[in-house]
Amino acid sequence: MLPGLDGLRFSHWQAARRDDGVVVLALDRADAAVNALSQDVLIELGDILERLALDPPKAVVFRSGKANGFIAGADLKEFQEFDRKGTVNDAIRRGQAVFQKIAELPCPTAAAIHGFCMGGGTELALACDYRVASNDPSTRIGLPETQLGIFPGWGGSARLPRLVGAPAAMDMMLTARRLAAKAARNIGLVDKLAEPAVLEDTAAALALKGVERPFGQRFKGWATNTWLARKILAPQMAKQVARKAKKEHYPAPYALINTWARSGGAGIQARLDAERKAVVKLAASPTARNLIRIFFLSERLKGLGGKDHRIAHVHVVGAGVMGGDIAAWAAYKGFNVTLQDREQRFIDGALSRARELFGKRVKDEAKRAEVAARLQGDLAGDGVAKADLVIEAIIENPEAKRELYQSLEPRMKADALLVTNTSSIPLDELRGHISRPAQFAGLHYFNPVAQMPLVEIVRHAALDPATEQRLAAVCKALDKFPVPVAGTPGFLVNRVLFPYMLEAAHAYAEGIPGAVIDKAAAKFGMPMGPIELIDTVGLDVAQGVGAELSPFLGLQLPAALSTVEPGRRGKKDGQGLYKWEKTEKGSKPVKPDVPQGYKAPDDLEDRLILPLLNEAVACLHDGVVDDADLLDAGVIFGTGFAPFRGGPIQHIRATGADALLEKLKALQARHGERFAPRPGWDSPLLRQPPA
Repeated sequence: MLPGLDGLRFSHWQAARRDDGVVVLALDRADAAVNALSQDVLIELGDILERLALDPPKAVVFRSGKANGFIAGADLKEFQEFDRKGTVNDAIRRGQAVFQKIAELPCPTAAAIHGFCMGGGTELALACDYRVASNDPSTRIGLPETQLGIFPGWGGSARLPRLVGAPAAMDMMLTARRLAAKAARNIGLVDKLAEPAVLEDTAAALALKGVERPFGQRFKGWATNTWLARKILAPQMAKQVARKAKKEHYPAPYALINTWARSGGAGIQARLDAERKAVVKLAASPTARNLIRIFFLSERLKGLGGKDHRIAHVHVVGAGVMGGDIAAWAAYKGFNVTLQDREQRFIDGALSRARELFGKRVKDEAKRAEVAARLQGDLAGDGVAKADLVIEAIIENPEAKRELYQSLEPRMKADALLVTNTSSIPLDELRGHISRPAQFAGLHYFNPVAQMPLVEIVRHAALDPATEQRLAAVCKALDKFPVPVAGTPGFLVNRVLFPYMLEAAHAYAEGIPGAVIDKAAAKFGMPMGPIELIDTVGLDVAQGVGAELSPFLGLQLPAALSTVEPGRRGKKDGQGLYKWEKTEKGSKPVKPDVPQGYKAPDDLEDRLILPLLNEAVACLHDGVVDDADLLDAGVIFGTGFAPFRGGPIQHIRATGADALLEKLKALQARHGERFAPRPGWDSPLLRQPPA
């Protein structure tokens, strides 16, 4: 046992004294694969620090006892429990107090960071005198709490602006950006980089020797936190945040700016007190509770897929926007991919788009060539015989798809999987002539493939569960969230989204300006208005989905979706319901000015959102997904449905199912039978308290 630590038994921390007199505290949280800062971990650390303060060593180095990373952050399950008990204030106060003990140790301290270092892990590192990070590509340092509806509450927001300057610190916290080791070094968050093998030695040497930070960094840390700087910078920061998030929807970034603006020039204890009070208030908000719930939903989706997909080669048939982008993403994520189409010009277009993707995503030019080499054009379809997974991504025509399968399947390996990227066709219509239906499924991606995190795994009665498991593992390897859904028309996401888009098209046909319709959806919290969404998806695609879903849902297509003029399919043609102009970042819609004095109908928001909620209820009733949580996750990650509201079912529970049902009936009386309540509104599941 170390001097000063005699009699203490450690469950989570390992203490060792090096020959150079440096004490190394390694966190290896018991019974956990990943280090997270629970209250037990913090209490134990607090006891250790008190003993070290009485008999200080030459220096202290903090590192991880696990190979996969430093510290992932706070224990969020525990945080949820504190929220339920109303003890968040006590938990935050304890974390701040423990980290302040690190800052006040009468000996130098250093954090040795390898792998992920997030949230509370970064805050622990900030309490140290120095930070050393491994130059391994896996090392990422961040304070992502704003994504959870709060902001750093264990001293991160109090310390970081003084260390690296307010602009860099606030940018890091407001955007939840994860910095690579070199980027962290560039802003002054990290003092030194090291190879993983000598990380501890480098941190110990730095703690013993010390380092004087550059004058420019020290000056920036002072100058950007003065009263005048805060007075000038805070409004600018709030204005930038407002471009992306409304204060009433996402209060955390604004609370962070306001807290810094009011207390950024005070002493450390005053800054910590202001930080704690603001975070406690945010933690009790519906936004924070919903965003933390969404985090756990994402973890559940990640857990659906293991690692055993047994797929090395992917063959994609169809080099259109979806097929080409699916192929490019698979190559980017490490699969060997062949891409087939009926004409070389379609393949060439897809390969050109793939090069753009690789140029944006792969920063190292040497590695970019390696990634590009994994994607090969294959006009003759020779890759079918080598593929472990064949993805069909051709036009939404059941007959054309069935004909293709008959030509593909005889050439496929015995254990290869065949999947369709159909967006709406029931799988029972497609599997009739397939000889190995157990190895056939839907794998429905969303546009744009590189940005949308969800993939629907579409089931049918003859699907082998082992096939579903392999596909879920593939999704995990592709960094996508898999949601298993029933193979009924539209599956989950398109079935829920279609009535929303359809009602927007009805409103547009009535003469309500597209910009007004989009603004109403944005007010609710949707990331993109439905008219802009129709153009982005493509009117031809929307028409195809509509033709499949309208009879199933008993709905009528309005003129905007029933006929699509050549060259006016939306964003891809530069003209649709809106005109689209090219920019450096892609294309953006040119929305005509709304006539002066125009007033939107009072029920416009309800007209757009209630059909979506109505169909979500029907999907839950029909068993399209296994439970309400998966439905909420699928709709959020597949459509961008207002995350701060927690998903359709969560929103219904929070707002009140009976109140929404009455609104729906009122719309039915006013606008017609398309608003008739769907089956499932009587379910007790809708009347449970919000999760």
